[in-house]
Amino acid sequence: MTQPTRDAVSNWIKEAKFGQDDYLFPSRIHDSPHIGTRQYPGIVDSWVTEIGLDPSEYGTHSMRRTKASLIYRRTKNLRAVQLLLGHTKLESPVRYLGIEVDDALEMAEHTEI
Repeated sequence: MTQPTRDAVSNWIKEAKFGQDDYLFPSRIHDSPHIGTRQYPGIVDSWVTEIGLDPSEYGTHSMRRTKASLIYRRTKNLRAVQLLLGHTKLESPVRYLGIEVDDALEMAEHTEI
């Protein structure tokens, strides 16, 4: 996380008076202690709209894939990306990120004949 994000999360925890066993994003539904996977996309949409962007261009999946792609491009560490995404097989992040095609194109661009 970036430092401003750490600061914001830290302030949120202090302001909400969360304990060690509390969830960072508690649910408003009494049967669940935390927000669900169906609530999260709506929250992201509202954040994107609030800052003046088009919510149809941003989603939870595209944000996850973008972060993984940026980490891979910067480090070329496929194993780290695999762990971050929670994939059990190394082939999964390869397919997920389309690495073989990107790497082949990059190698071709840097190879002179």
